[in-house]
Amino acid sequence: MGTERSAVTVVGLGQMGSALAATLLERGHPTTVWNRSAGKAQPLVDGGARLAATPEEAVAASPLIIVCVLDYDALHAILDPVAGSLAGKSLVNLTSGSPEGAQEVAAWARSHSADYLDGAIMTTPPGVGSPEMMFLYSGSQDLFEAQRPTLAALGDPLHLGTEPGLASLYDAALLGLMWATMTGWLHGTALVGAEKIEATAFTPVAIRWLSAVTGFLTTYAAQVDAGRYPGDDATVDVQIATVDHLLHAAAARGIDNALPELLKTTMERTRDLGHGSDSYASVIEVLKKGTGSA
Repeated sequence: MGTERSAVTVVGLGQMGSALAATLLERGHPTTVWNRSAGKAQPLVDGGARLAATPEEAVAASPLIIVCVLDYDALHAILDPVAGSLAGKSLVNLTSGSPEGAQEVAAWARSHSADYLDGAIMTTPPGVGSPEMMFLYSGSQDLFEAQRPTLAALGDPLHLGTEPGLASLYDAALLGLMWATMTGWLHGTALVGAEKIEATAFTPVAIRWLSAVTGFLTTYAAQVDAGRYPGDDATVDVQIATVDHLLHAAAARGIDNALPELLKTTMERTRDLGHGSDSYASVIEVLKKGTGSA
């Protein structure tokens, strides 16, 4: 009951930063906030947050500084002038950026004697605080373990490794998976919708199918790691023949076929590399070689 929550400063009060600060307040953490335009802080101040007048005051207020701003340039614009006061602080950067940018900020933080953890938020602002939502972290293991209870207030914290760029790398890879999956679902929804089938009727069947697809991923992951792709479930040649059914059905109903055409072309390039009798996992050999490979 009487467990004292650690103090946190949140720098940046856009939609996501505000959600982070509000969640920390709800969980009982003494929370200091700072934003370039102070007006965004008023709802948080009304909820018990302390508004820092300057970045210097924000950094001084707490041992843990969480930054969530537009980009790494914005982070530097705010923190570079006060870098000398970061010594001994724990800096958790939840700003979206590239793996290379994360590595640069980590080196910058180390040069100012701050402990650094890079992070990626795998949810939208309304999901902050849910234990179902992943927050990915990479960088200082010591910082992660020390601040795990606080980080867990925001979502399920997963530490991917000490290389600072890993969270950003996973973020990019997972967003690619999301967009490919959602666009595939929307293409299927448009296809069945041409026959007056509602999205709400199609989607439960699609979700059940996705649970089967996750089984394929688990099987194929081991094949990818081994570099061997036994075609004992369905070969690339079979998949090429099957995708034609999708192309014909969609074309006949006036549905845009750019996505399945791309998929078929990628399968054909895989076949041309000699993987026609291998599993679909062998497509990764084309993807690793980049565009322009035959």
